[in-house]
Amino acid sequence: MEYGFDIAYVYKYVPKLLSTLDLTLLIVAGAIGTGLIIGLLVALPRLYHVPVLRQLSQVYVSFFRGTPVLIQLFLFYYGLPEILKLIYIDVTKVPVLYFVILTLGLHAGAFISETIRGAVIAVNRGQVEAAYAVGMTGYQAFTRIILPQALAIAVPVFSNLVIAMLKETSLAFTLGVMEMTGKAQSLGALSQHFLETYLSLAIIYLIISILLERILLVVERRLQRHMRRDTPNRNWLGIRRWLPLRRLTQELNLDKKEVPHYEA
Repeated sequence: MEYGFDIAYVYKYVPKLLSTLDLTLLIVAGAIGTGLIIGLLVALPRLYHVPVLRQLSQVYVSFFRGTPVLIQLFLFYYGLPEILKLIYIDVTKVPVLYFVILTLGLHAGAFISETIRGAVIAVNRGQVEAAYAVGMTGYQAFTRIILPQALAIAVPVFSNLVIAMLKETSLAFTLGVMEMTGKAQSLGALSQHFLETYLSLAIIYLIISILLERILLVVERRLQRHMRRDTPNRNWLGIRRWLPLRRLTQELNLDKKEVPHYEA
């Protein structure tokens, strides 16, 4: 039996998919929070060149950046319980949601560690030396000089990571987690209107991604306000908004100044 495309199912399935939005956002928040902690701990040995730990952190980053997220989910869900059995720890009754958050958190931690390391290295070393010259301690130099600039550098990359993590939560349904993609799979199987179901899902992901992008853009501008004094104004969509010629002339007081004329 064939089912034709029916736009009514698109509107019908949006509220049903939104009922699992809280679980999707929980996975994103849990994974990003776990990734921030792990990323900071992994970045420190590479920033301060700690022996052994530096090599271990490089292996960790290489593994999670070089393997697909889906494979990582399968490895941790099926492999971690078997490893823990060797030391008599039974995690077979742990909800699968925790495995998903842990795996995505470890995956995000690898990218966050590189973001932190790159942002700290990007801060001009001369500013740190100047801070030491005026009597600041290492902690003061880090919190007052390095950290504000590193955050401003890292936020754009972090924004992309958050949006990417939102989309990667769709892989959780492969382990049985009934988030939005899992719900869409069930609705499509029941009604056989897969196109309408996944179109509704795509609309929801797009709207959430745009909202997250706008929110993180506000945070980015807030952190980078000291670096945007000479840049043109932008509206909330990020489009440049140039001053009118008359207003620009008044602000520069060109109408009160004598403009020199040169003869050929």
